[in-house]
Amino acid sequence: MHGDGSNGEGIDVEPRGGTTVVRAYGEMDIDRAQDFREVLLAVLSAEPRPGTVVVDLQGLSFCDSSGLNALLNARTVAAEGGQSFSLAAPGQQVLRLMEITGVTALFTIEPVPPS
Repeated sequence: MHGDGSNGEGIDVEPRGGTTVVRAYGEMDIDRAQDFREVLLAVLSAEPRPGTVVVDLQGLSFCDSSGLNALLNARTVAAEGGQSFSLAAPGQQVLRLMEITGVTALFTIEPVPPS
């Protein structure tokens, strides 16, 4: 568990064999984006390396461009490493940010979170 979670914010990492699920909670702004980027990169480079990384955004109430940049950076690292990288259950605000910035097509987006 990353973050203290007491204020409804944090990042959970759940390895599941060849797939790792990363769950972000609360607001992802410039103050939290560096931690988010570091967690994503740590997950992608973990040994054994996961073939698939799913970022569950269901618990994210807000995301700004710094959070989006962390996702874009992780997507690039995953692609370079031959790993699958997808987003799950992003909320309306996150989807709108992705549409405005024109990055929606860069991500595989699952409508429901991993069970």
